[in-house]
Amino acid sequence: MEAGHTFLARLGKTRLRPGGRLATEWLFRQGKLAPGMKVLEVACNMGTTSLEMARRFGCSVTACDLNEEALSRARENQALHPAAPAVSFRKEDALHLSFSDNTFDVVINEAMLTMLPAPAKEQAVKEYLRVLKPGGLLLTHDIVLKDLTPAEIRDLTGELGRAIHITPLPYTEDGWRALFRDAGFAGTETYTGAMTLLSLPGLLRDEGWMRTLQILRRGMQRENRAAFLGMRRVFSKWHSHMGFIASVSRKPAASPVSENREPQKRETAV
Repeated sequence: MEAGHTFLARLGKTRLRPGGRLATEWLFRQGKLAPGMKVLEVACNMGTTSLEMARRFGCSVTACDLNEEALSRARENQALHPAAPAVSFRKEDALHLSFSDNTFDVVINEAMLTMLPAPAKEQAVKEYLRVLKPGGLLLTHDIVLKDLTPAEIRDLTGELGRAIHITPLPYTEDGWRALFRDAGFAGTETYTGAMTLLSLPGLLRDEGWMRTLQILRRGMQRENRAAFLGMRRVFSKWHSHMGFIASVSRKPAASPVSENREPQKRETAV
């Protein structure tokens, strides 16, 4: 069945993140993006964030995703974008990045780690640490849980998984901090807020009036209505306990990661 982010993209949504533009802008400020910086975006999807970083800040951006259809749409967007020469799109597996150690000033990854099981989360974050330069920054944006019992977490993740057709594993704020700390990062700052993905204020802020009306109209078409309303019901039901978390974590200046290790061989999905 169609994954939630693919479904929303088909409806016309361009920002497919739990905190939308609000969280992404916070990440941009924390990253202190500037001309000449080398940035890696993992799970770039349609390239919205990568193209915006290149256009606004003059960064050299490598944008990767494992989904060929998403990369195709990203390249279509790139062809219409004035920052196109500064962004390179390529297929990569976040768990086995092909880049050498200490390559990037910033790694940014939005709304992907939530969708991975715990061991894969840990492997991905270790890869981000490896490819960052000493002192480099990891910027992430995911779903955060709060004030829930273990039984309630199981209920929430089950309902969310049925709505978006992907099995999620979101963490609490402490859980996200522990993930980055245990991987070797030297401290994490966080910013949390309400889930804005399908709220009317979030839609208007992220997409504007015209695109918001288009998304709502398409969402209510007969073939889309059940899935669209199902996602909105889950987000509404759990709105007090499920939001977004944006975080910035720094790689230590002297890292235990090997300085001369060969890049890992990339595995191709089947």
